[in-house]
Amino acid sequence: MTQTEAAAPFAPARGERVAVVAGSGSLPLEVSEELVRRGHRPLVFAVEGEADLPDRPQEYDLVWQAPQELGRLVGRLKREGITHLVLAGGIAVRPPLRTLRLSFDFLKFLPRLVSAYARGDDQLLRAIITHVEANGIKIVGAHEIVPDLLSPEGVLTGERPRKSDWKDIEAARDAARAIGALDIGQAAVAVGGRAIALEGIEGTDGLLQRTRELRNHGRIAGRTRGVLVKWAKPGQELRADLPAIGPDTMDAARAAGLAGIALEAGRTFILQFARTIERANAHGLFIVGLPGDDR
Repeated sequence: MTQTEAAAPFAPARGERVAVVAGSGSLPLEVSEELVRRGHRPLVFAVEGEADLPDRPQEYDLVWQAPQELGRLVGRLKREGITHLVLAGGIAVRPPLRTLRLSFDFLKFLPRLVSAYARGDDQLLRAIITHVEANGIKIVGAHEIVPDLLSPEGVLTGERPRKSDWKDIEAARDAARAIGALDIGQAAVAVGGRAIALEGIEGTDGLLQRTRELRNHGRIAGRTRGVLVKWAKPGQELRADLPAIGPDTMDAARAAGLAGIALEAGRTFILQFARTIERANAHGLFIVGLPGDDR
């Protein structure tokens, strides 16, 4: 059983209040909508330049937050009576440390933040989670709110991987695990049985764009198929930054000339689930969930 599968569904008690820090992508909205369906009114902090959320005052309280102001967020959460916090969506750009506006309490955390800033995303998220929970606010994983968005095992589309695709899947999975162990990225592309592109700070969109450019420039000429694999980092903090795909990933994978996508089941989100599967089928792509690593 994976850690995500073992996590109990989130169910706050009466009097507890939930906030969501919303980054990019559709996950923050899907999390917020699910909280509303469960009878909660979340306080949503939408990160400026990242989040794209509609204003729905009848459902949730929306506050736009400059990235430079996130150092003061814990104080705001405590004043608002927040007991649980969900980190949902991506943050593509880290504001320079010198631009952060910090609360007095946050200054005590600054040395650890400086150290984490120089390391990978997972280490930074771990440091932030430790700081938030030290202030009495419980971090809740998005997967505890919307578990139905996690990839199940097996082929999820009409198209199925061919024998040659499984060689690409194995190669890309090994590469994704390797860069994940270095806290670099969560994805890789393999063509012809070898990894040809690895995810960096530009994310999956940039990875697929580079793959498309390699194909267009003839660097992988003659290879008509290929596979994207998304895999959680070994030992990753699962309450933030789980791998994810969505409808736009299907468009980018098709443009890159790939045959399909393989995911670590139970630890990868399929955002806008039904729409993503429909888009994959429309493009003739396969999506397959694979048994996850033991952690």
